[in-house]
Amino acid sequence: MFDALIIGGGAAGLSCALVLASAKEKPFANNKHIGIIAHQKTSHLQTALFNNVLGLKPGTTGASILKKGKKQLATLYPHIEQIEKEKVKEIIYSNDGFEVVTNKNSYTSKIVVIAVGYTNLFTIKGLDAYIEPHPRAEAEKDRIWLKNTDHKIKDGLYVAGTLAGWRSQFAIASGSGAHVATDILTLWNDGKHTKVHDKIDV
Repeated sequence: MFDALIIGGGAAGLSCALVLASAKEKPFANNKHIGIIAHQKTSHLQTALFNNVLGLKPGTTGASILKKGKKQLATLYPHIEQIEKEKVKEIIYSNDGFEVVTNKNSYTSKIVVIAVGYTNLFTIKGLDAYIEPHPRAEAEKDRIWLKNTDHKIKDGLYVAGTLAGWRSQFAIASGSGAHVATDILTLWNDGKHTKVHDKIDV
């Protein structure tokens, strides 16, 4: 049983995982079982080039960020379980949370974060009732979103990134994932607004 399971290894998913992972020293988060199904093949970052992102060297490619992001997560926060080479097929609701069914395995989690792309090729069963045309994309592109309020679809189920209705901009997608992570940390911290920062010792 995961306490939180993130679906998608792009900008939003990796950012969400990094922020959740960085809270490991907090009493309310140090015993949480967190995982990420790091499927990246359909991420728009695969073909992205960044010259306008604060903190990134001009010329940085999205493909390199995908690779380095997974390494960063594994190196700094090895307690986060990275599930590779699996694609989510269905999400089933239960009294204990959610069952996440992939092409190879089945996992249970109290909280699920959907952080995959916003194309109309979305194929995860169990979420059909929430699919609507994307509010911030041109109609001819046929993009979708999962209807939500401030990233929350329903109790225990969140969506992040472009699929949450945000524009396809790296900084926005990353921030969306971080936003969801802090909401989950706040939930674990008995509703006390929570954020996690590392600081330089002086």
